Amino acid sequence: MATLTHHEGATAEHLEVSPRTNRNFIFIIVAGVVLLAIGLIMSAMGIGSGHHEAAAGVAHGAGAVQNAGHAAPHESPTWLKRLIVSLWHSNVFFIGVSTIGTFFVALQYVAYAGWSVMIKRINEAMSAWILPGAIIMLVVFLFGRHDLFHWTHEGIMDPKSEHYDAIIAGKSGFLNLPFYLIRTVVYLAIWWFFSRWLRNLSLEEDLHGGTEYFHKSINVAALFLVLYAVTSSMSAWDWVMSVDVHWFSTMFGWYVFASWWVTGIAVTTLTAIYLKQAGYLKFLNSNHLHDLGKFMFGFSIFWTYVWFSQFMLIWYANLPEEAVYYNQRLGGFNGAYTWIFFFNLIINFVFPFLALMRRDAKRQMIMLKIVCIAIIIGHWSDFYLMFMPATMKGDNGFIIEIGVALIFLGAYLILFTKRLASAALVPVNHPFLDESIHHTT
Repeated sequence: MATLTHHEGATAEHLEVSPRTNRNFIFIIVAGVVLLAIGLIMSAMGIGSGHHEAAAGVAHGAGAVQNAGHAAPHESPTWLKRLIVSLWHSNVFFIGVSTIGTFFVALQYVAYAGWSVMIKRINEAMSAWILPGAIIMLVVFLFGRHDLFHWTHEGIMDPKSEHYDAIIAGKSGFLNLPFYLIRTVVYLAIWWFFSRWLRNLSLEEDLHGGTEYFHKSINVAALFLVLYAVTSSMSAWDWVMSVDVHWFSTMFGWYVFASWWVTGIAVTTLTAIYLKQAGYLKFLNSNHLHDLGKFMFGFSIFWTYVWFSQFMLIWYANLPEEAVYYNQRLGGFNGAYTWIFFFNLIINFVFPFLALMRRDAKRQMIMLKIVCIAIIIGHWSDFYLMFMPATMKGDNGFIIEIGVALIFLGAYLILFTKRLASAALVPVNHPFLDESIHHTT
């Protein structure tokens, strides 16, 4: 139940996370552990495993370009490899969504936006996963990099080795272990540092009021946006695109960002609705939801625009070294990923587009909740499609992957709600608070 106190004409609300809610989060983690255990046992026994390594040739021979000479030393058993890939997949997804919280806050500051003050604390709390996610990412990379990234195998860049690959060797200046680790640490450190900085300024503003912290936040936000523009794209190259080490796309950084961004808006909207329905955020109204719905509608289209632009250019050029990416996902490995390819388009574009087309739909909580959940699931599957064909080939599955995702989801929700509860849900001394309270569209 909300604890309400009046402060300078506004209502300061404090979230109280009930024991039942925490039990629900723990139940999600337990369900994930059970699914993970079942999936690992099935994979170890060879149940439900495709073993379609030879199916790469289905893709009009283009798969040979990607896998030529790729003997795979140091690879783990299939069950362990799927676990490693799944940990990487879900962690990249959750870290990206977490950083979108900080990105959204920074964007609102530099735009001098007032409408979003009511949901500001939700965005601040979203970044709670950055630090634990960073630790998980470094551990998974250090112990499982050979199962994720072909370029990390010994001898790949050595002309005297039987595993030598001239294309990968040509990228050795960028794709080498020390530089890769340095870049990863820099990305994560920047995101965590600015998330903390903006959060602390916001809390200080709550305590002392005035406009000093607001103007400081604008400067910090502007610097963060410049750094994030570079680091978000580079992290997409490093963490996602270099899994398909022979393949590259100049649009890929924007593609990954678009997926993170629309998912982050969906998380923000879903959280705002649940808080409103639980009796919090008393000044949140249908106009705020309408704006969030417009964001989801518009950026679902933006994601599709980037998706189509990348696909169309590669399809039209029809170069084997580029087309292999889509050949693997459209018909490759005996069609293991074909249905996911089309499911991606339906759940991430067709459904949000049709569901949110009408103005009233953007103001209805039930419709927004359905679309938010669909977008979150849809873009998790989008990242699944980015990782699995290049790592697992035809030995893909879902039980291990969903189990890992549920564990991450439960842990994320615990940290997210803990941070939400650590400060007032409404920044009572924000200079644009009145504008947000009386927001209309």
